[in-house]
Amino acid sequence: MSLVPRLDIRQSQSLVMTPQLQQAIKLLALSNLEIEGFIAEEVERNPLLEASAAENSDAPDREPVAEVRDERVAADELVSGTGSGDEPTLDVDYATESHQQDSVADGGSGMDGALSMTGASASGVGGEDGPDLDAFPDTSLSLADHLLAQAGPAIPHEDAFIAAHLIDQIDEAGYLTVSLLDIANRLGVPLVRVEGVLATIQTFDPTGVGARDLAECLTLQAKEADRYDPCMALLIANLDLLARGELTRLKRICDVDDEDMADMIRELRGYDPKPGCRYGGEPAQSVTPDLFVARTKAGWAIEINAATLPRVLVNRSYYTELSGGQQDKASKAWLSDCLASANWLVKALDQRQRTIIKVATEIVKQQEAFFLKGVSHLRPLTLRQVADAIEMHESTVSRVTSNKYVSCARGLYELKYFFTSAIQSADGGEAVSAQAVKSAIRALIDTEGAKILSDDTLVELLNAKGFDIARRTVAKYREALGIGSSVQRRRAKALEGVR
Repeated sequence: MSLVPRLDIRQSQSLVMTPQLQQAIKLLALSNLEIEGFIAEEVERNPLLEASAAENSDAPDREPVAEVRDERVAADELVSGTGSGDEPTLDVDYATESHQQDSVADGGSGMDGALSMTGASASGVGGEDGPDLDAFPDTSLSLADHLLAQAGPAIPHEDAFIAAHLIDQIDEAGYLTVSLLDIANRLGVPLVRVEGVLATIQTFDPTGVGARDLAECLTLQAKEADRYDPCMALLIANLDLLARGELTRLKRICDVDDEDMADMIRELRGYDPKPGCRYGGEPAQSVTPDLFVARTKAGWAIEINAATLPRVLVNRSYYTELSGGQQDKASKAWLSDCLASANWLVKALDQRQRTIIKVATEIVKQQEAFFLKGVSHLRPLTLRQVADAIEMHESTVSRVTSNKYVSCARGLYELKYFFTSAIQSADGGEAVSAQAVKSAIRALIDTEGAKILSDDTLVELLNAKGFDIARRTVAKYREALGIGSSVQRRRAKALEGVR
């Protein structure tokens, strides 16, 4: 074996992901709202890019972000990196071309990025505009701020630091999460002093705040309502028996009859077990659809929600102005990079729209029975089935369906919702989706009435409906739906009977 240094030439193959390819893959997985933020960053970085409203899209020296092109262009050409480096030739038939709308409710003769499954030109669907979700308030006063505002005039100045520390230890539900002894030791003050400050805080709004457990929270609210008598105190002290539905034992402990017990339980139901949740916390986030699906005379129309997608324009006149001046070599290279990056982004966004439309079209085709008849007709579907049908890679379909929502006549659904596992039919027929089985379980339990159905009974009823399903699967689906066991539902029925 020679130990002398030498030069060798080796030939090898490797997959190199260019920055452009990485960007195209990243764009597929982003929702429309995330794309909007991404475009804003690119416009800030690249002087040749502009985000323009639809009404300014007729400028002759600028390129729109997306135009419907002939479908002979491979939908994942950009992602696979097989496309040519030059601008692709667009084969646009303006006689059948459709134009972009802000939403499916805008109506009109067509939709940009919309494809009709029958091959005909897609048409807009009229309808009433939905509520403006952005008009709802997204923030509110936090619980801590609300309590501190009340502590100012109610707590002596020398105890203000104790009150501030106690309020800081109250969680979002309104409960004090740290023992008073620990707080007293931490602050170096007597325990009785901390207890006195807490007693004052427990008089603040909302009633029940500052409690250390559920029983204390309900006690504070009962005292505020002037309903805290010895019988109510005993009921609150035995909440575990109430949870188990042992009403006979509770009536004996509280020494009340059926009518009084029913009255006390009604009173407890009117109290708030988490009073702090009325304030602050994370604001509810509205979900904006990325796609619209509507039934038309020609078939199903699938439309990109253009209201959440700004149009990206390449300002070629500005490029011409900059390139015509005196420039050094580095400046020319930078300007050329900006133009190439801008052109690539426009093409990548265009290809993203077409890929999403292509995947969504196949999903609607596969799940047409769901859109027509409801969740009970949802078919088993996998990513591979869609990928094979549209001749794309499975990972591309996975990225396209991530974080994307579709709005249809039946509501708002995530694209991932339409991919469900299969449950074999009991009679050997076509398999059904897990979502359809869950829907059947919920329907059976919703109509069970006074006779509570056990999991074994649900299995028998589902088998009679043609679902070949095991008891453990029924239990798993029932828990996924947030439905309690037969024992828990029986207790809840017993408690409802005393109202």
